[in-house]
Amino acid sequence: MATEIRVPTLGESVSEATVATWFKKPGDSVAVDELLCELETDKVTVEVPSPAAGKLDEIVAKEGDTVGVDALLGMIAESGQAGSSTDVKERKAKPEDTATAHAEPKGDEAKPDSGKSVDVMVPTLGESVTEATVSTWFKQPGDTVTQDEMLCELETDKVSVEVPAPASGVLSEILKAEGTTVEAGGKLAVISGGAKTTADAPPPAKGGEDVAAPKSPAPETAAKGRDVEDAPSAKKIMAEKNLSADQVTGTGRDGRIMKEDVQKALTSPAPSRTESPSAPRAPVAAEDAGREERVKMTRLRQTIARRLKDAQNTAAMLTTYNEVDMSGIMELRTEYKDLFEKKHGVKLGFMSFFTKACCHALQEVPEVNAEIDGTDVVYKNFVHMGIAVGTPSGLVVPVVRDADGKSFAEIEKTINALGQKARDGKLSMAEMQGGTFTISNGGVYGSLMSSPILNPPQSGILGMHKIQERPMVVKGQIVIRPMMYLALSYDHRIVDGKGAVTFLVRVKEALEDPRRLLMDL
Repeated sequence: MATEIRVPTLGESVSEATVATWFKKPGDSVAVDELLCELETDKVTVEVPSPAAGKLDEIVAKEGDTVGVDALLGMIAESGQAGSSTDVKERKAKPEDTATAHAEPKGDEAKPDSGKSVDVMVPTLGESVTEATVSTWFKQPGDTVTQDEMLCELETDKVSVEVPAPASGVLSEILKAEGTTVEAGGKLAVISGGAKTTADAPPPAKGGEDVAAPKSPAPETAAKGRDVEDAPSAKKIMAEKNLSADQVTGTGRDGRIMKEDVQKALTSPAPSRTESPSAPRAPVAAEDAGREERVKMTRLRQTIARRLKDAQNTAAMLTTYNEVDMSGIMELRTEYKDLFEKKHGVKLGFMSFFTKACCHALQEVPEVNAEIDGTDVVYKNFVHMGIAVGTPSGLVVPVVRDADGKSFAEIEKTINALGQKARDGKLSMAEMQGGTFTISNGGVYGSLMSSPILNPPQSGILGMHKIQERPMVVKGQIVIRPMMYLALSYDHRIVDGKGAVTFLVRVKEALEDPRRLLMDL
């Protein structure tokens, strides 16, 4: 019985997609949930997993085709079904099988099971993440590996992904060196099950033909061909709009032009299409050039730079300031911190107070918790609080989901767990998506005042700062109080000045008198 491969639900208001890449060919064996192909929509890249195990019998929608929701993409036949054997025979005659000649003997030669090779593939990287950079190889060709032993680490836009060995054997070949960009479902290396000499030495050429000679450059050459190939949907729009590739700045892998790049070029002023993406570097004196060090930006740092600049270019960003007397919170923490830790097993920190205060203020000023989608404003009747965390590799923002319904203890436990994962590089994509508002605490690094940048598509971010004792006038008397400056950056397209100031005042009132949080005042 054959199983149909259908286009999944693409998202709200998205009715069609373009087939970007097939990772399998007709006749290939597939497992349940194994990645088959990628679709490109107007907003995201959608991965299509295999609905059943068997062999890919037919590809109906080819790369570059436009398909609608629930359209037929291909067919999967069960192993052993009629037609499967024919597919296998056809595949044996295909020239691409020569790329694995080191693992499978040619002709009618029998091959022992111990000599079989296993491909090390790029795992699924997360929702809307299609590529990564090979960060570190922990093994070298010829090393013996055991199943689930760590082989290498990949770096995506936001997190690091570890790749374990799919089987025991000898790492015979590394196809993607450190620093190489790879796609989800791509091949990283080959593990041989035979002796070490099998991995080190290529098999003898037959019929005077050196089969092993092109083995190393072939994957690299193929990869380069794919790297520079623009997205099918992008080429289609460029052809329709009579736009050449040199008028579009590609943001995909190795400058690959994506659909959104073409749309951005069409909406931007004409002169900017030919401008360099960055200003040329100023000349450097010869005596200084020898003392410089050039290091390539990590993918995470590149993403941070791009997203922050996009936020400035897109949103009408404005910042309003206030200050808060932290005496009330500090006295409350001093009085109850031991009892709190004894009962809940976690320390009572400042972040739970700020999270609660922001949730309280967002109820009164809901536009700060909303986002713009085209010509619509999307109001969120929940609060997924993003907590900015600094890590050795860059800034990440894990999300405390449904923070408005959590207790102080639940918030502290969640923040501690997410913070530890962030520092260890173990955060998943799901744990960093869906935030509706963000809190950034620059005070832990000693910042006294700053203007935080929005985290798109959010419309507000609160900046905390250093607590510093300052002389204040209270009821006609000069007293020393622990004060903190607060900064709210907001998108003026959706949040008016009155709403922003009201929000910050409500946060200030709740922090200076924490009892207001209990009374919902």
